[in-house]
Amino acid sequence: MTTTLGTASAGPGEMDTGRLEVGETRDGSPFGLPVAVINGAASGDTLYMQAASDGDELNGVGVIQRVVPQLDPATISGTILIVGIVNYHAFQVAEHRNPIDDTKMNRAYPGNENGTSSERIAAATFDVATRADIILDLHQGSTSRMLDEVRVRCGTRHRLYDECLELAKVFGCGYILDQKGPDGQLARAAPNEGIPTVDPELGGAVGWDRESIRKGVDGVFNVLRYYGFLESDAELTRQTRASGFEQYGAPSGGLVDLQKELGNRVASGETLFEVTTPFGEPKSTVTANSNGILWRIRRLPQVATGEYVCSVGTDIDSY
Repeated sequence: MTTTLGTASAGPGEMDTGRLEVGETRDGSPFGLPVAVINGAASGDTLYMQAASDGDELNGVGVIQRVVPQLDPATISGTILIVGIVNYHAFQVAEHRNPIDDTKMNRAYPGNENGTSSERIAAATFDVATRADIILDLHQGSTSRMLDEVRVRCGTRHRLYDECLELAKVFGCGYILDQKGPDGQLARAAPNEGIPTVDPELGGAVGWDRESIRKGVDGVFNVLRYYGFLESDAELTRQTRASGFEQYGAPSGGLVDLQKELGNRVASGETLFEVTTPFGEPKSTVTANSNGILWRIRRLPQVATGEYVCSVGTDIDSY
């Protein structure tokens, strides 16, 4: 059976790319999101992938750019639907939020087809996503530095929690953040429709990071193998899981001197960072509230009072 997504249309054993029209720009010109359909020669489930719902998170785009040329529809069972760039307006200007309505796209799901720019895009992509059996929403930690991890956002009491956690383990970045996410995330909304969904957060970079992209490509292919889209064995390894997430800001302005490296274990009461003047004079010291792992850190050393510095994943175990 032929599968269509926007202007892309592919019969069994075929692949096609096109555009999903979702509105008009300020000069009245129509715009569309880049989409792809890979329709396997054999029947099977449907996987939906999307990237760049936050316009400066480009590692997911890098993953799709590398995955699609390696996919041969003749060897695939099932269908793969892809929206390569979700936040069209933010991507064009390399910003995190949609500049048309100053909205973070991954807080707009399931969207509203008659709403704001972001709500309309969310509604259009949610309509595609809910055609699938599995969803991968590719992200990164914006331009901060962060571990490569996968986020399970539905919450431990959700009926699809076990399936979402299994999907996160299969993707296999090495780390899982298992914490219920805020309303409006695709990984919160789609499980309510009965579809296991996770957010692979592929590091953090200005532009993109090749190592994080490589892990994302490996993760996508592991999902394809595990869920029967490809006829080969998936590799499952134990993941380090955090169920808590503590964020730390600067108590004073100045220059941050981090005392730990990304991924280091942190003990409660241990120094995370110091803030100094430009002359190295100490101003303040911040210690960890809990045992955990240094999960995310700001990229630039200069901070104002109260500005974000780092995050620690807590309640650590192995899954």
